[in-house]
Amino acid sequence: MTTLVEGKHAGGFLVWEAFRDYTRETITIAAGNLEPGTVIGKITASGNYAAHDPAATDGTETAVAVLWGKADASVGAVPAVALIRGPAIVNRHDLVFAGTPSEGEIAAAHAALLEAGILVR
Repeated sequence: MTTLVEGKHAGGFLVWEAFRDYTRETITIAAGNLEPGTVIGKITASGNYAAHDPAATDGTETAVAVLWGKADASVGAVPAVALIRGPAIVNRHDLVFAGTPSEGEIAAAHAALLEAGILVR
């Protein structure tokens, strides 16, 4: 019998948000093939976004938003929707982090998202 595996759904990480027209924005993903729920940071030089990377020094070391749906920017920048501000609550088990961040780095990302009004539960 074939085993089916269901992938992540757009917005599947969201528990609650105040007003979707306020909390979400269309942004530009600069690079990567990112899944819904990926924690992202803002590249200081360009204003575009990429996967949050605690070891980076280009601005993506600070978590600022959560990607709403899949974004494939492996061949170039693409538009995407992101949960960019709160008030909103997200499920921590549904967030996606690039690489293998430590528990401390994940906690720091959660704290940074809270500064944007996005509460991680």
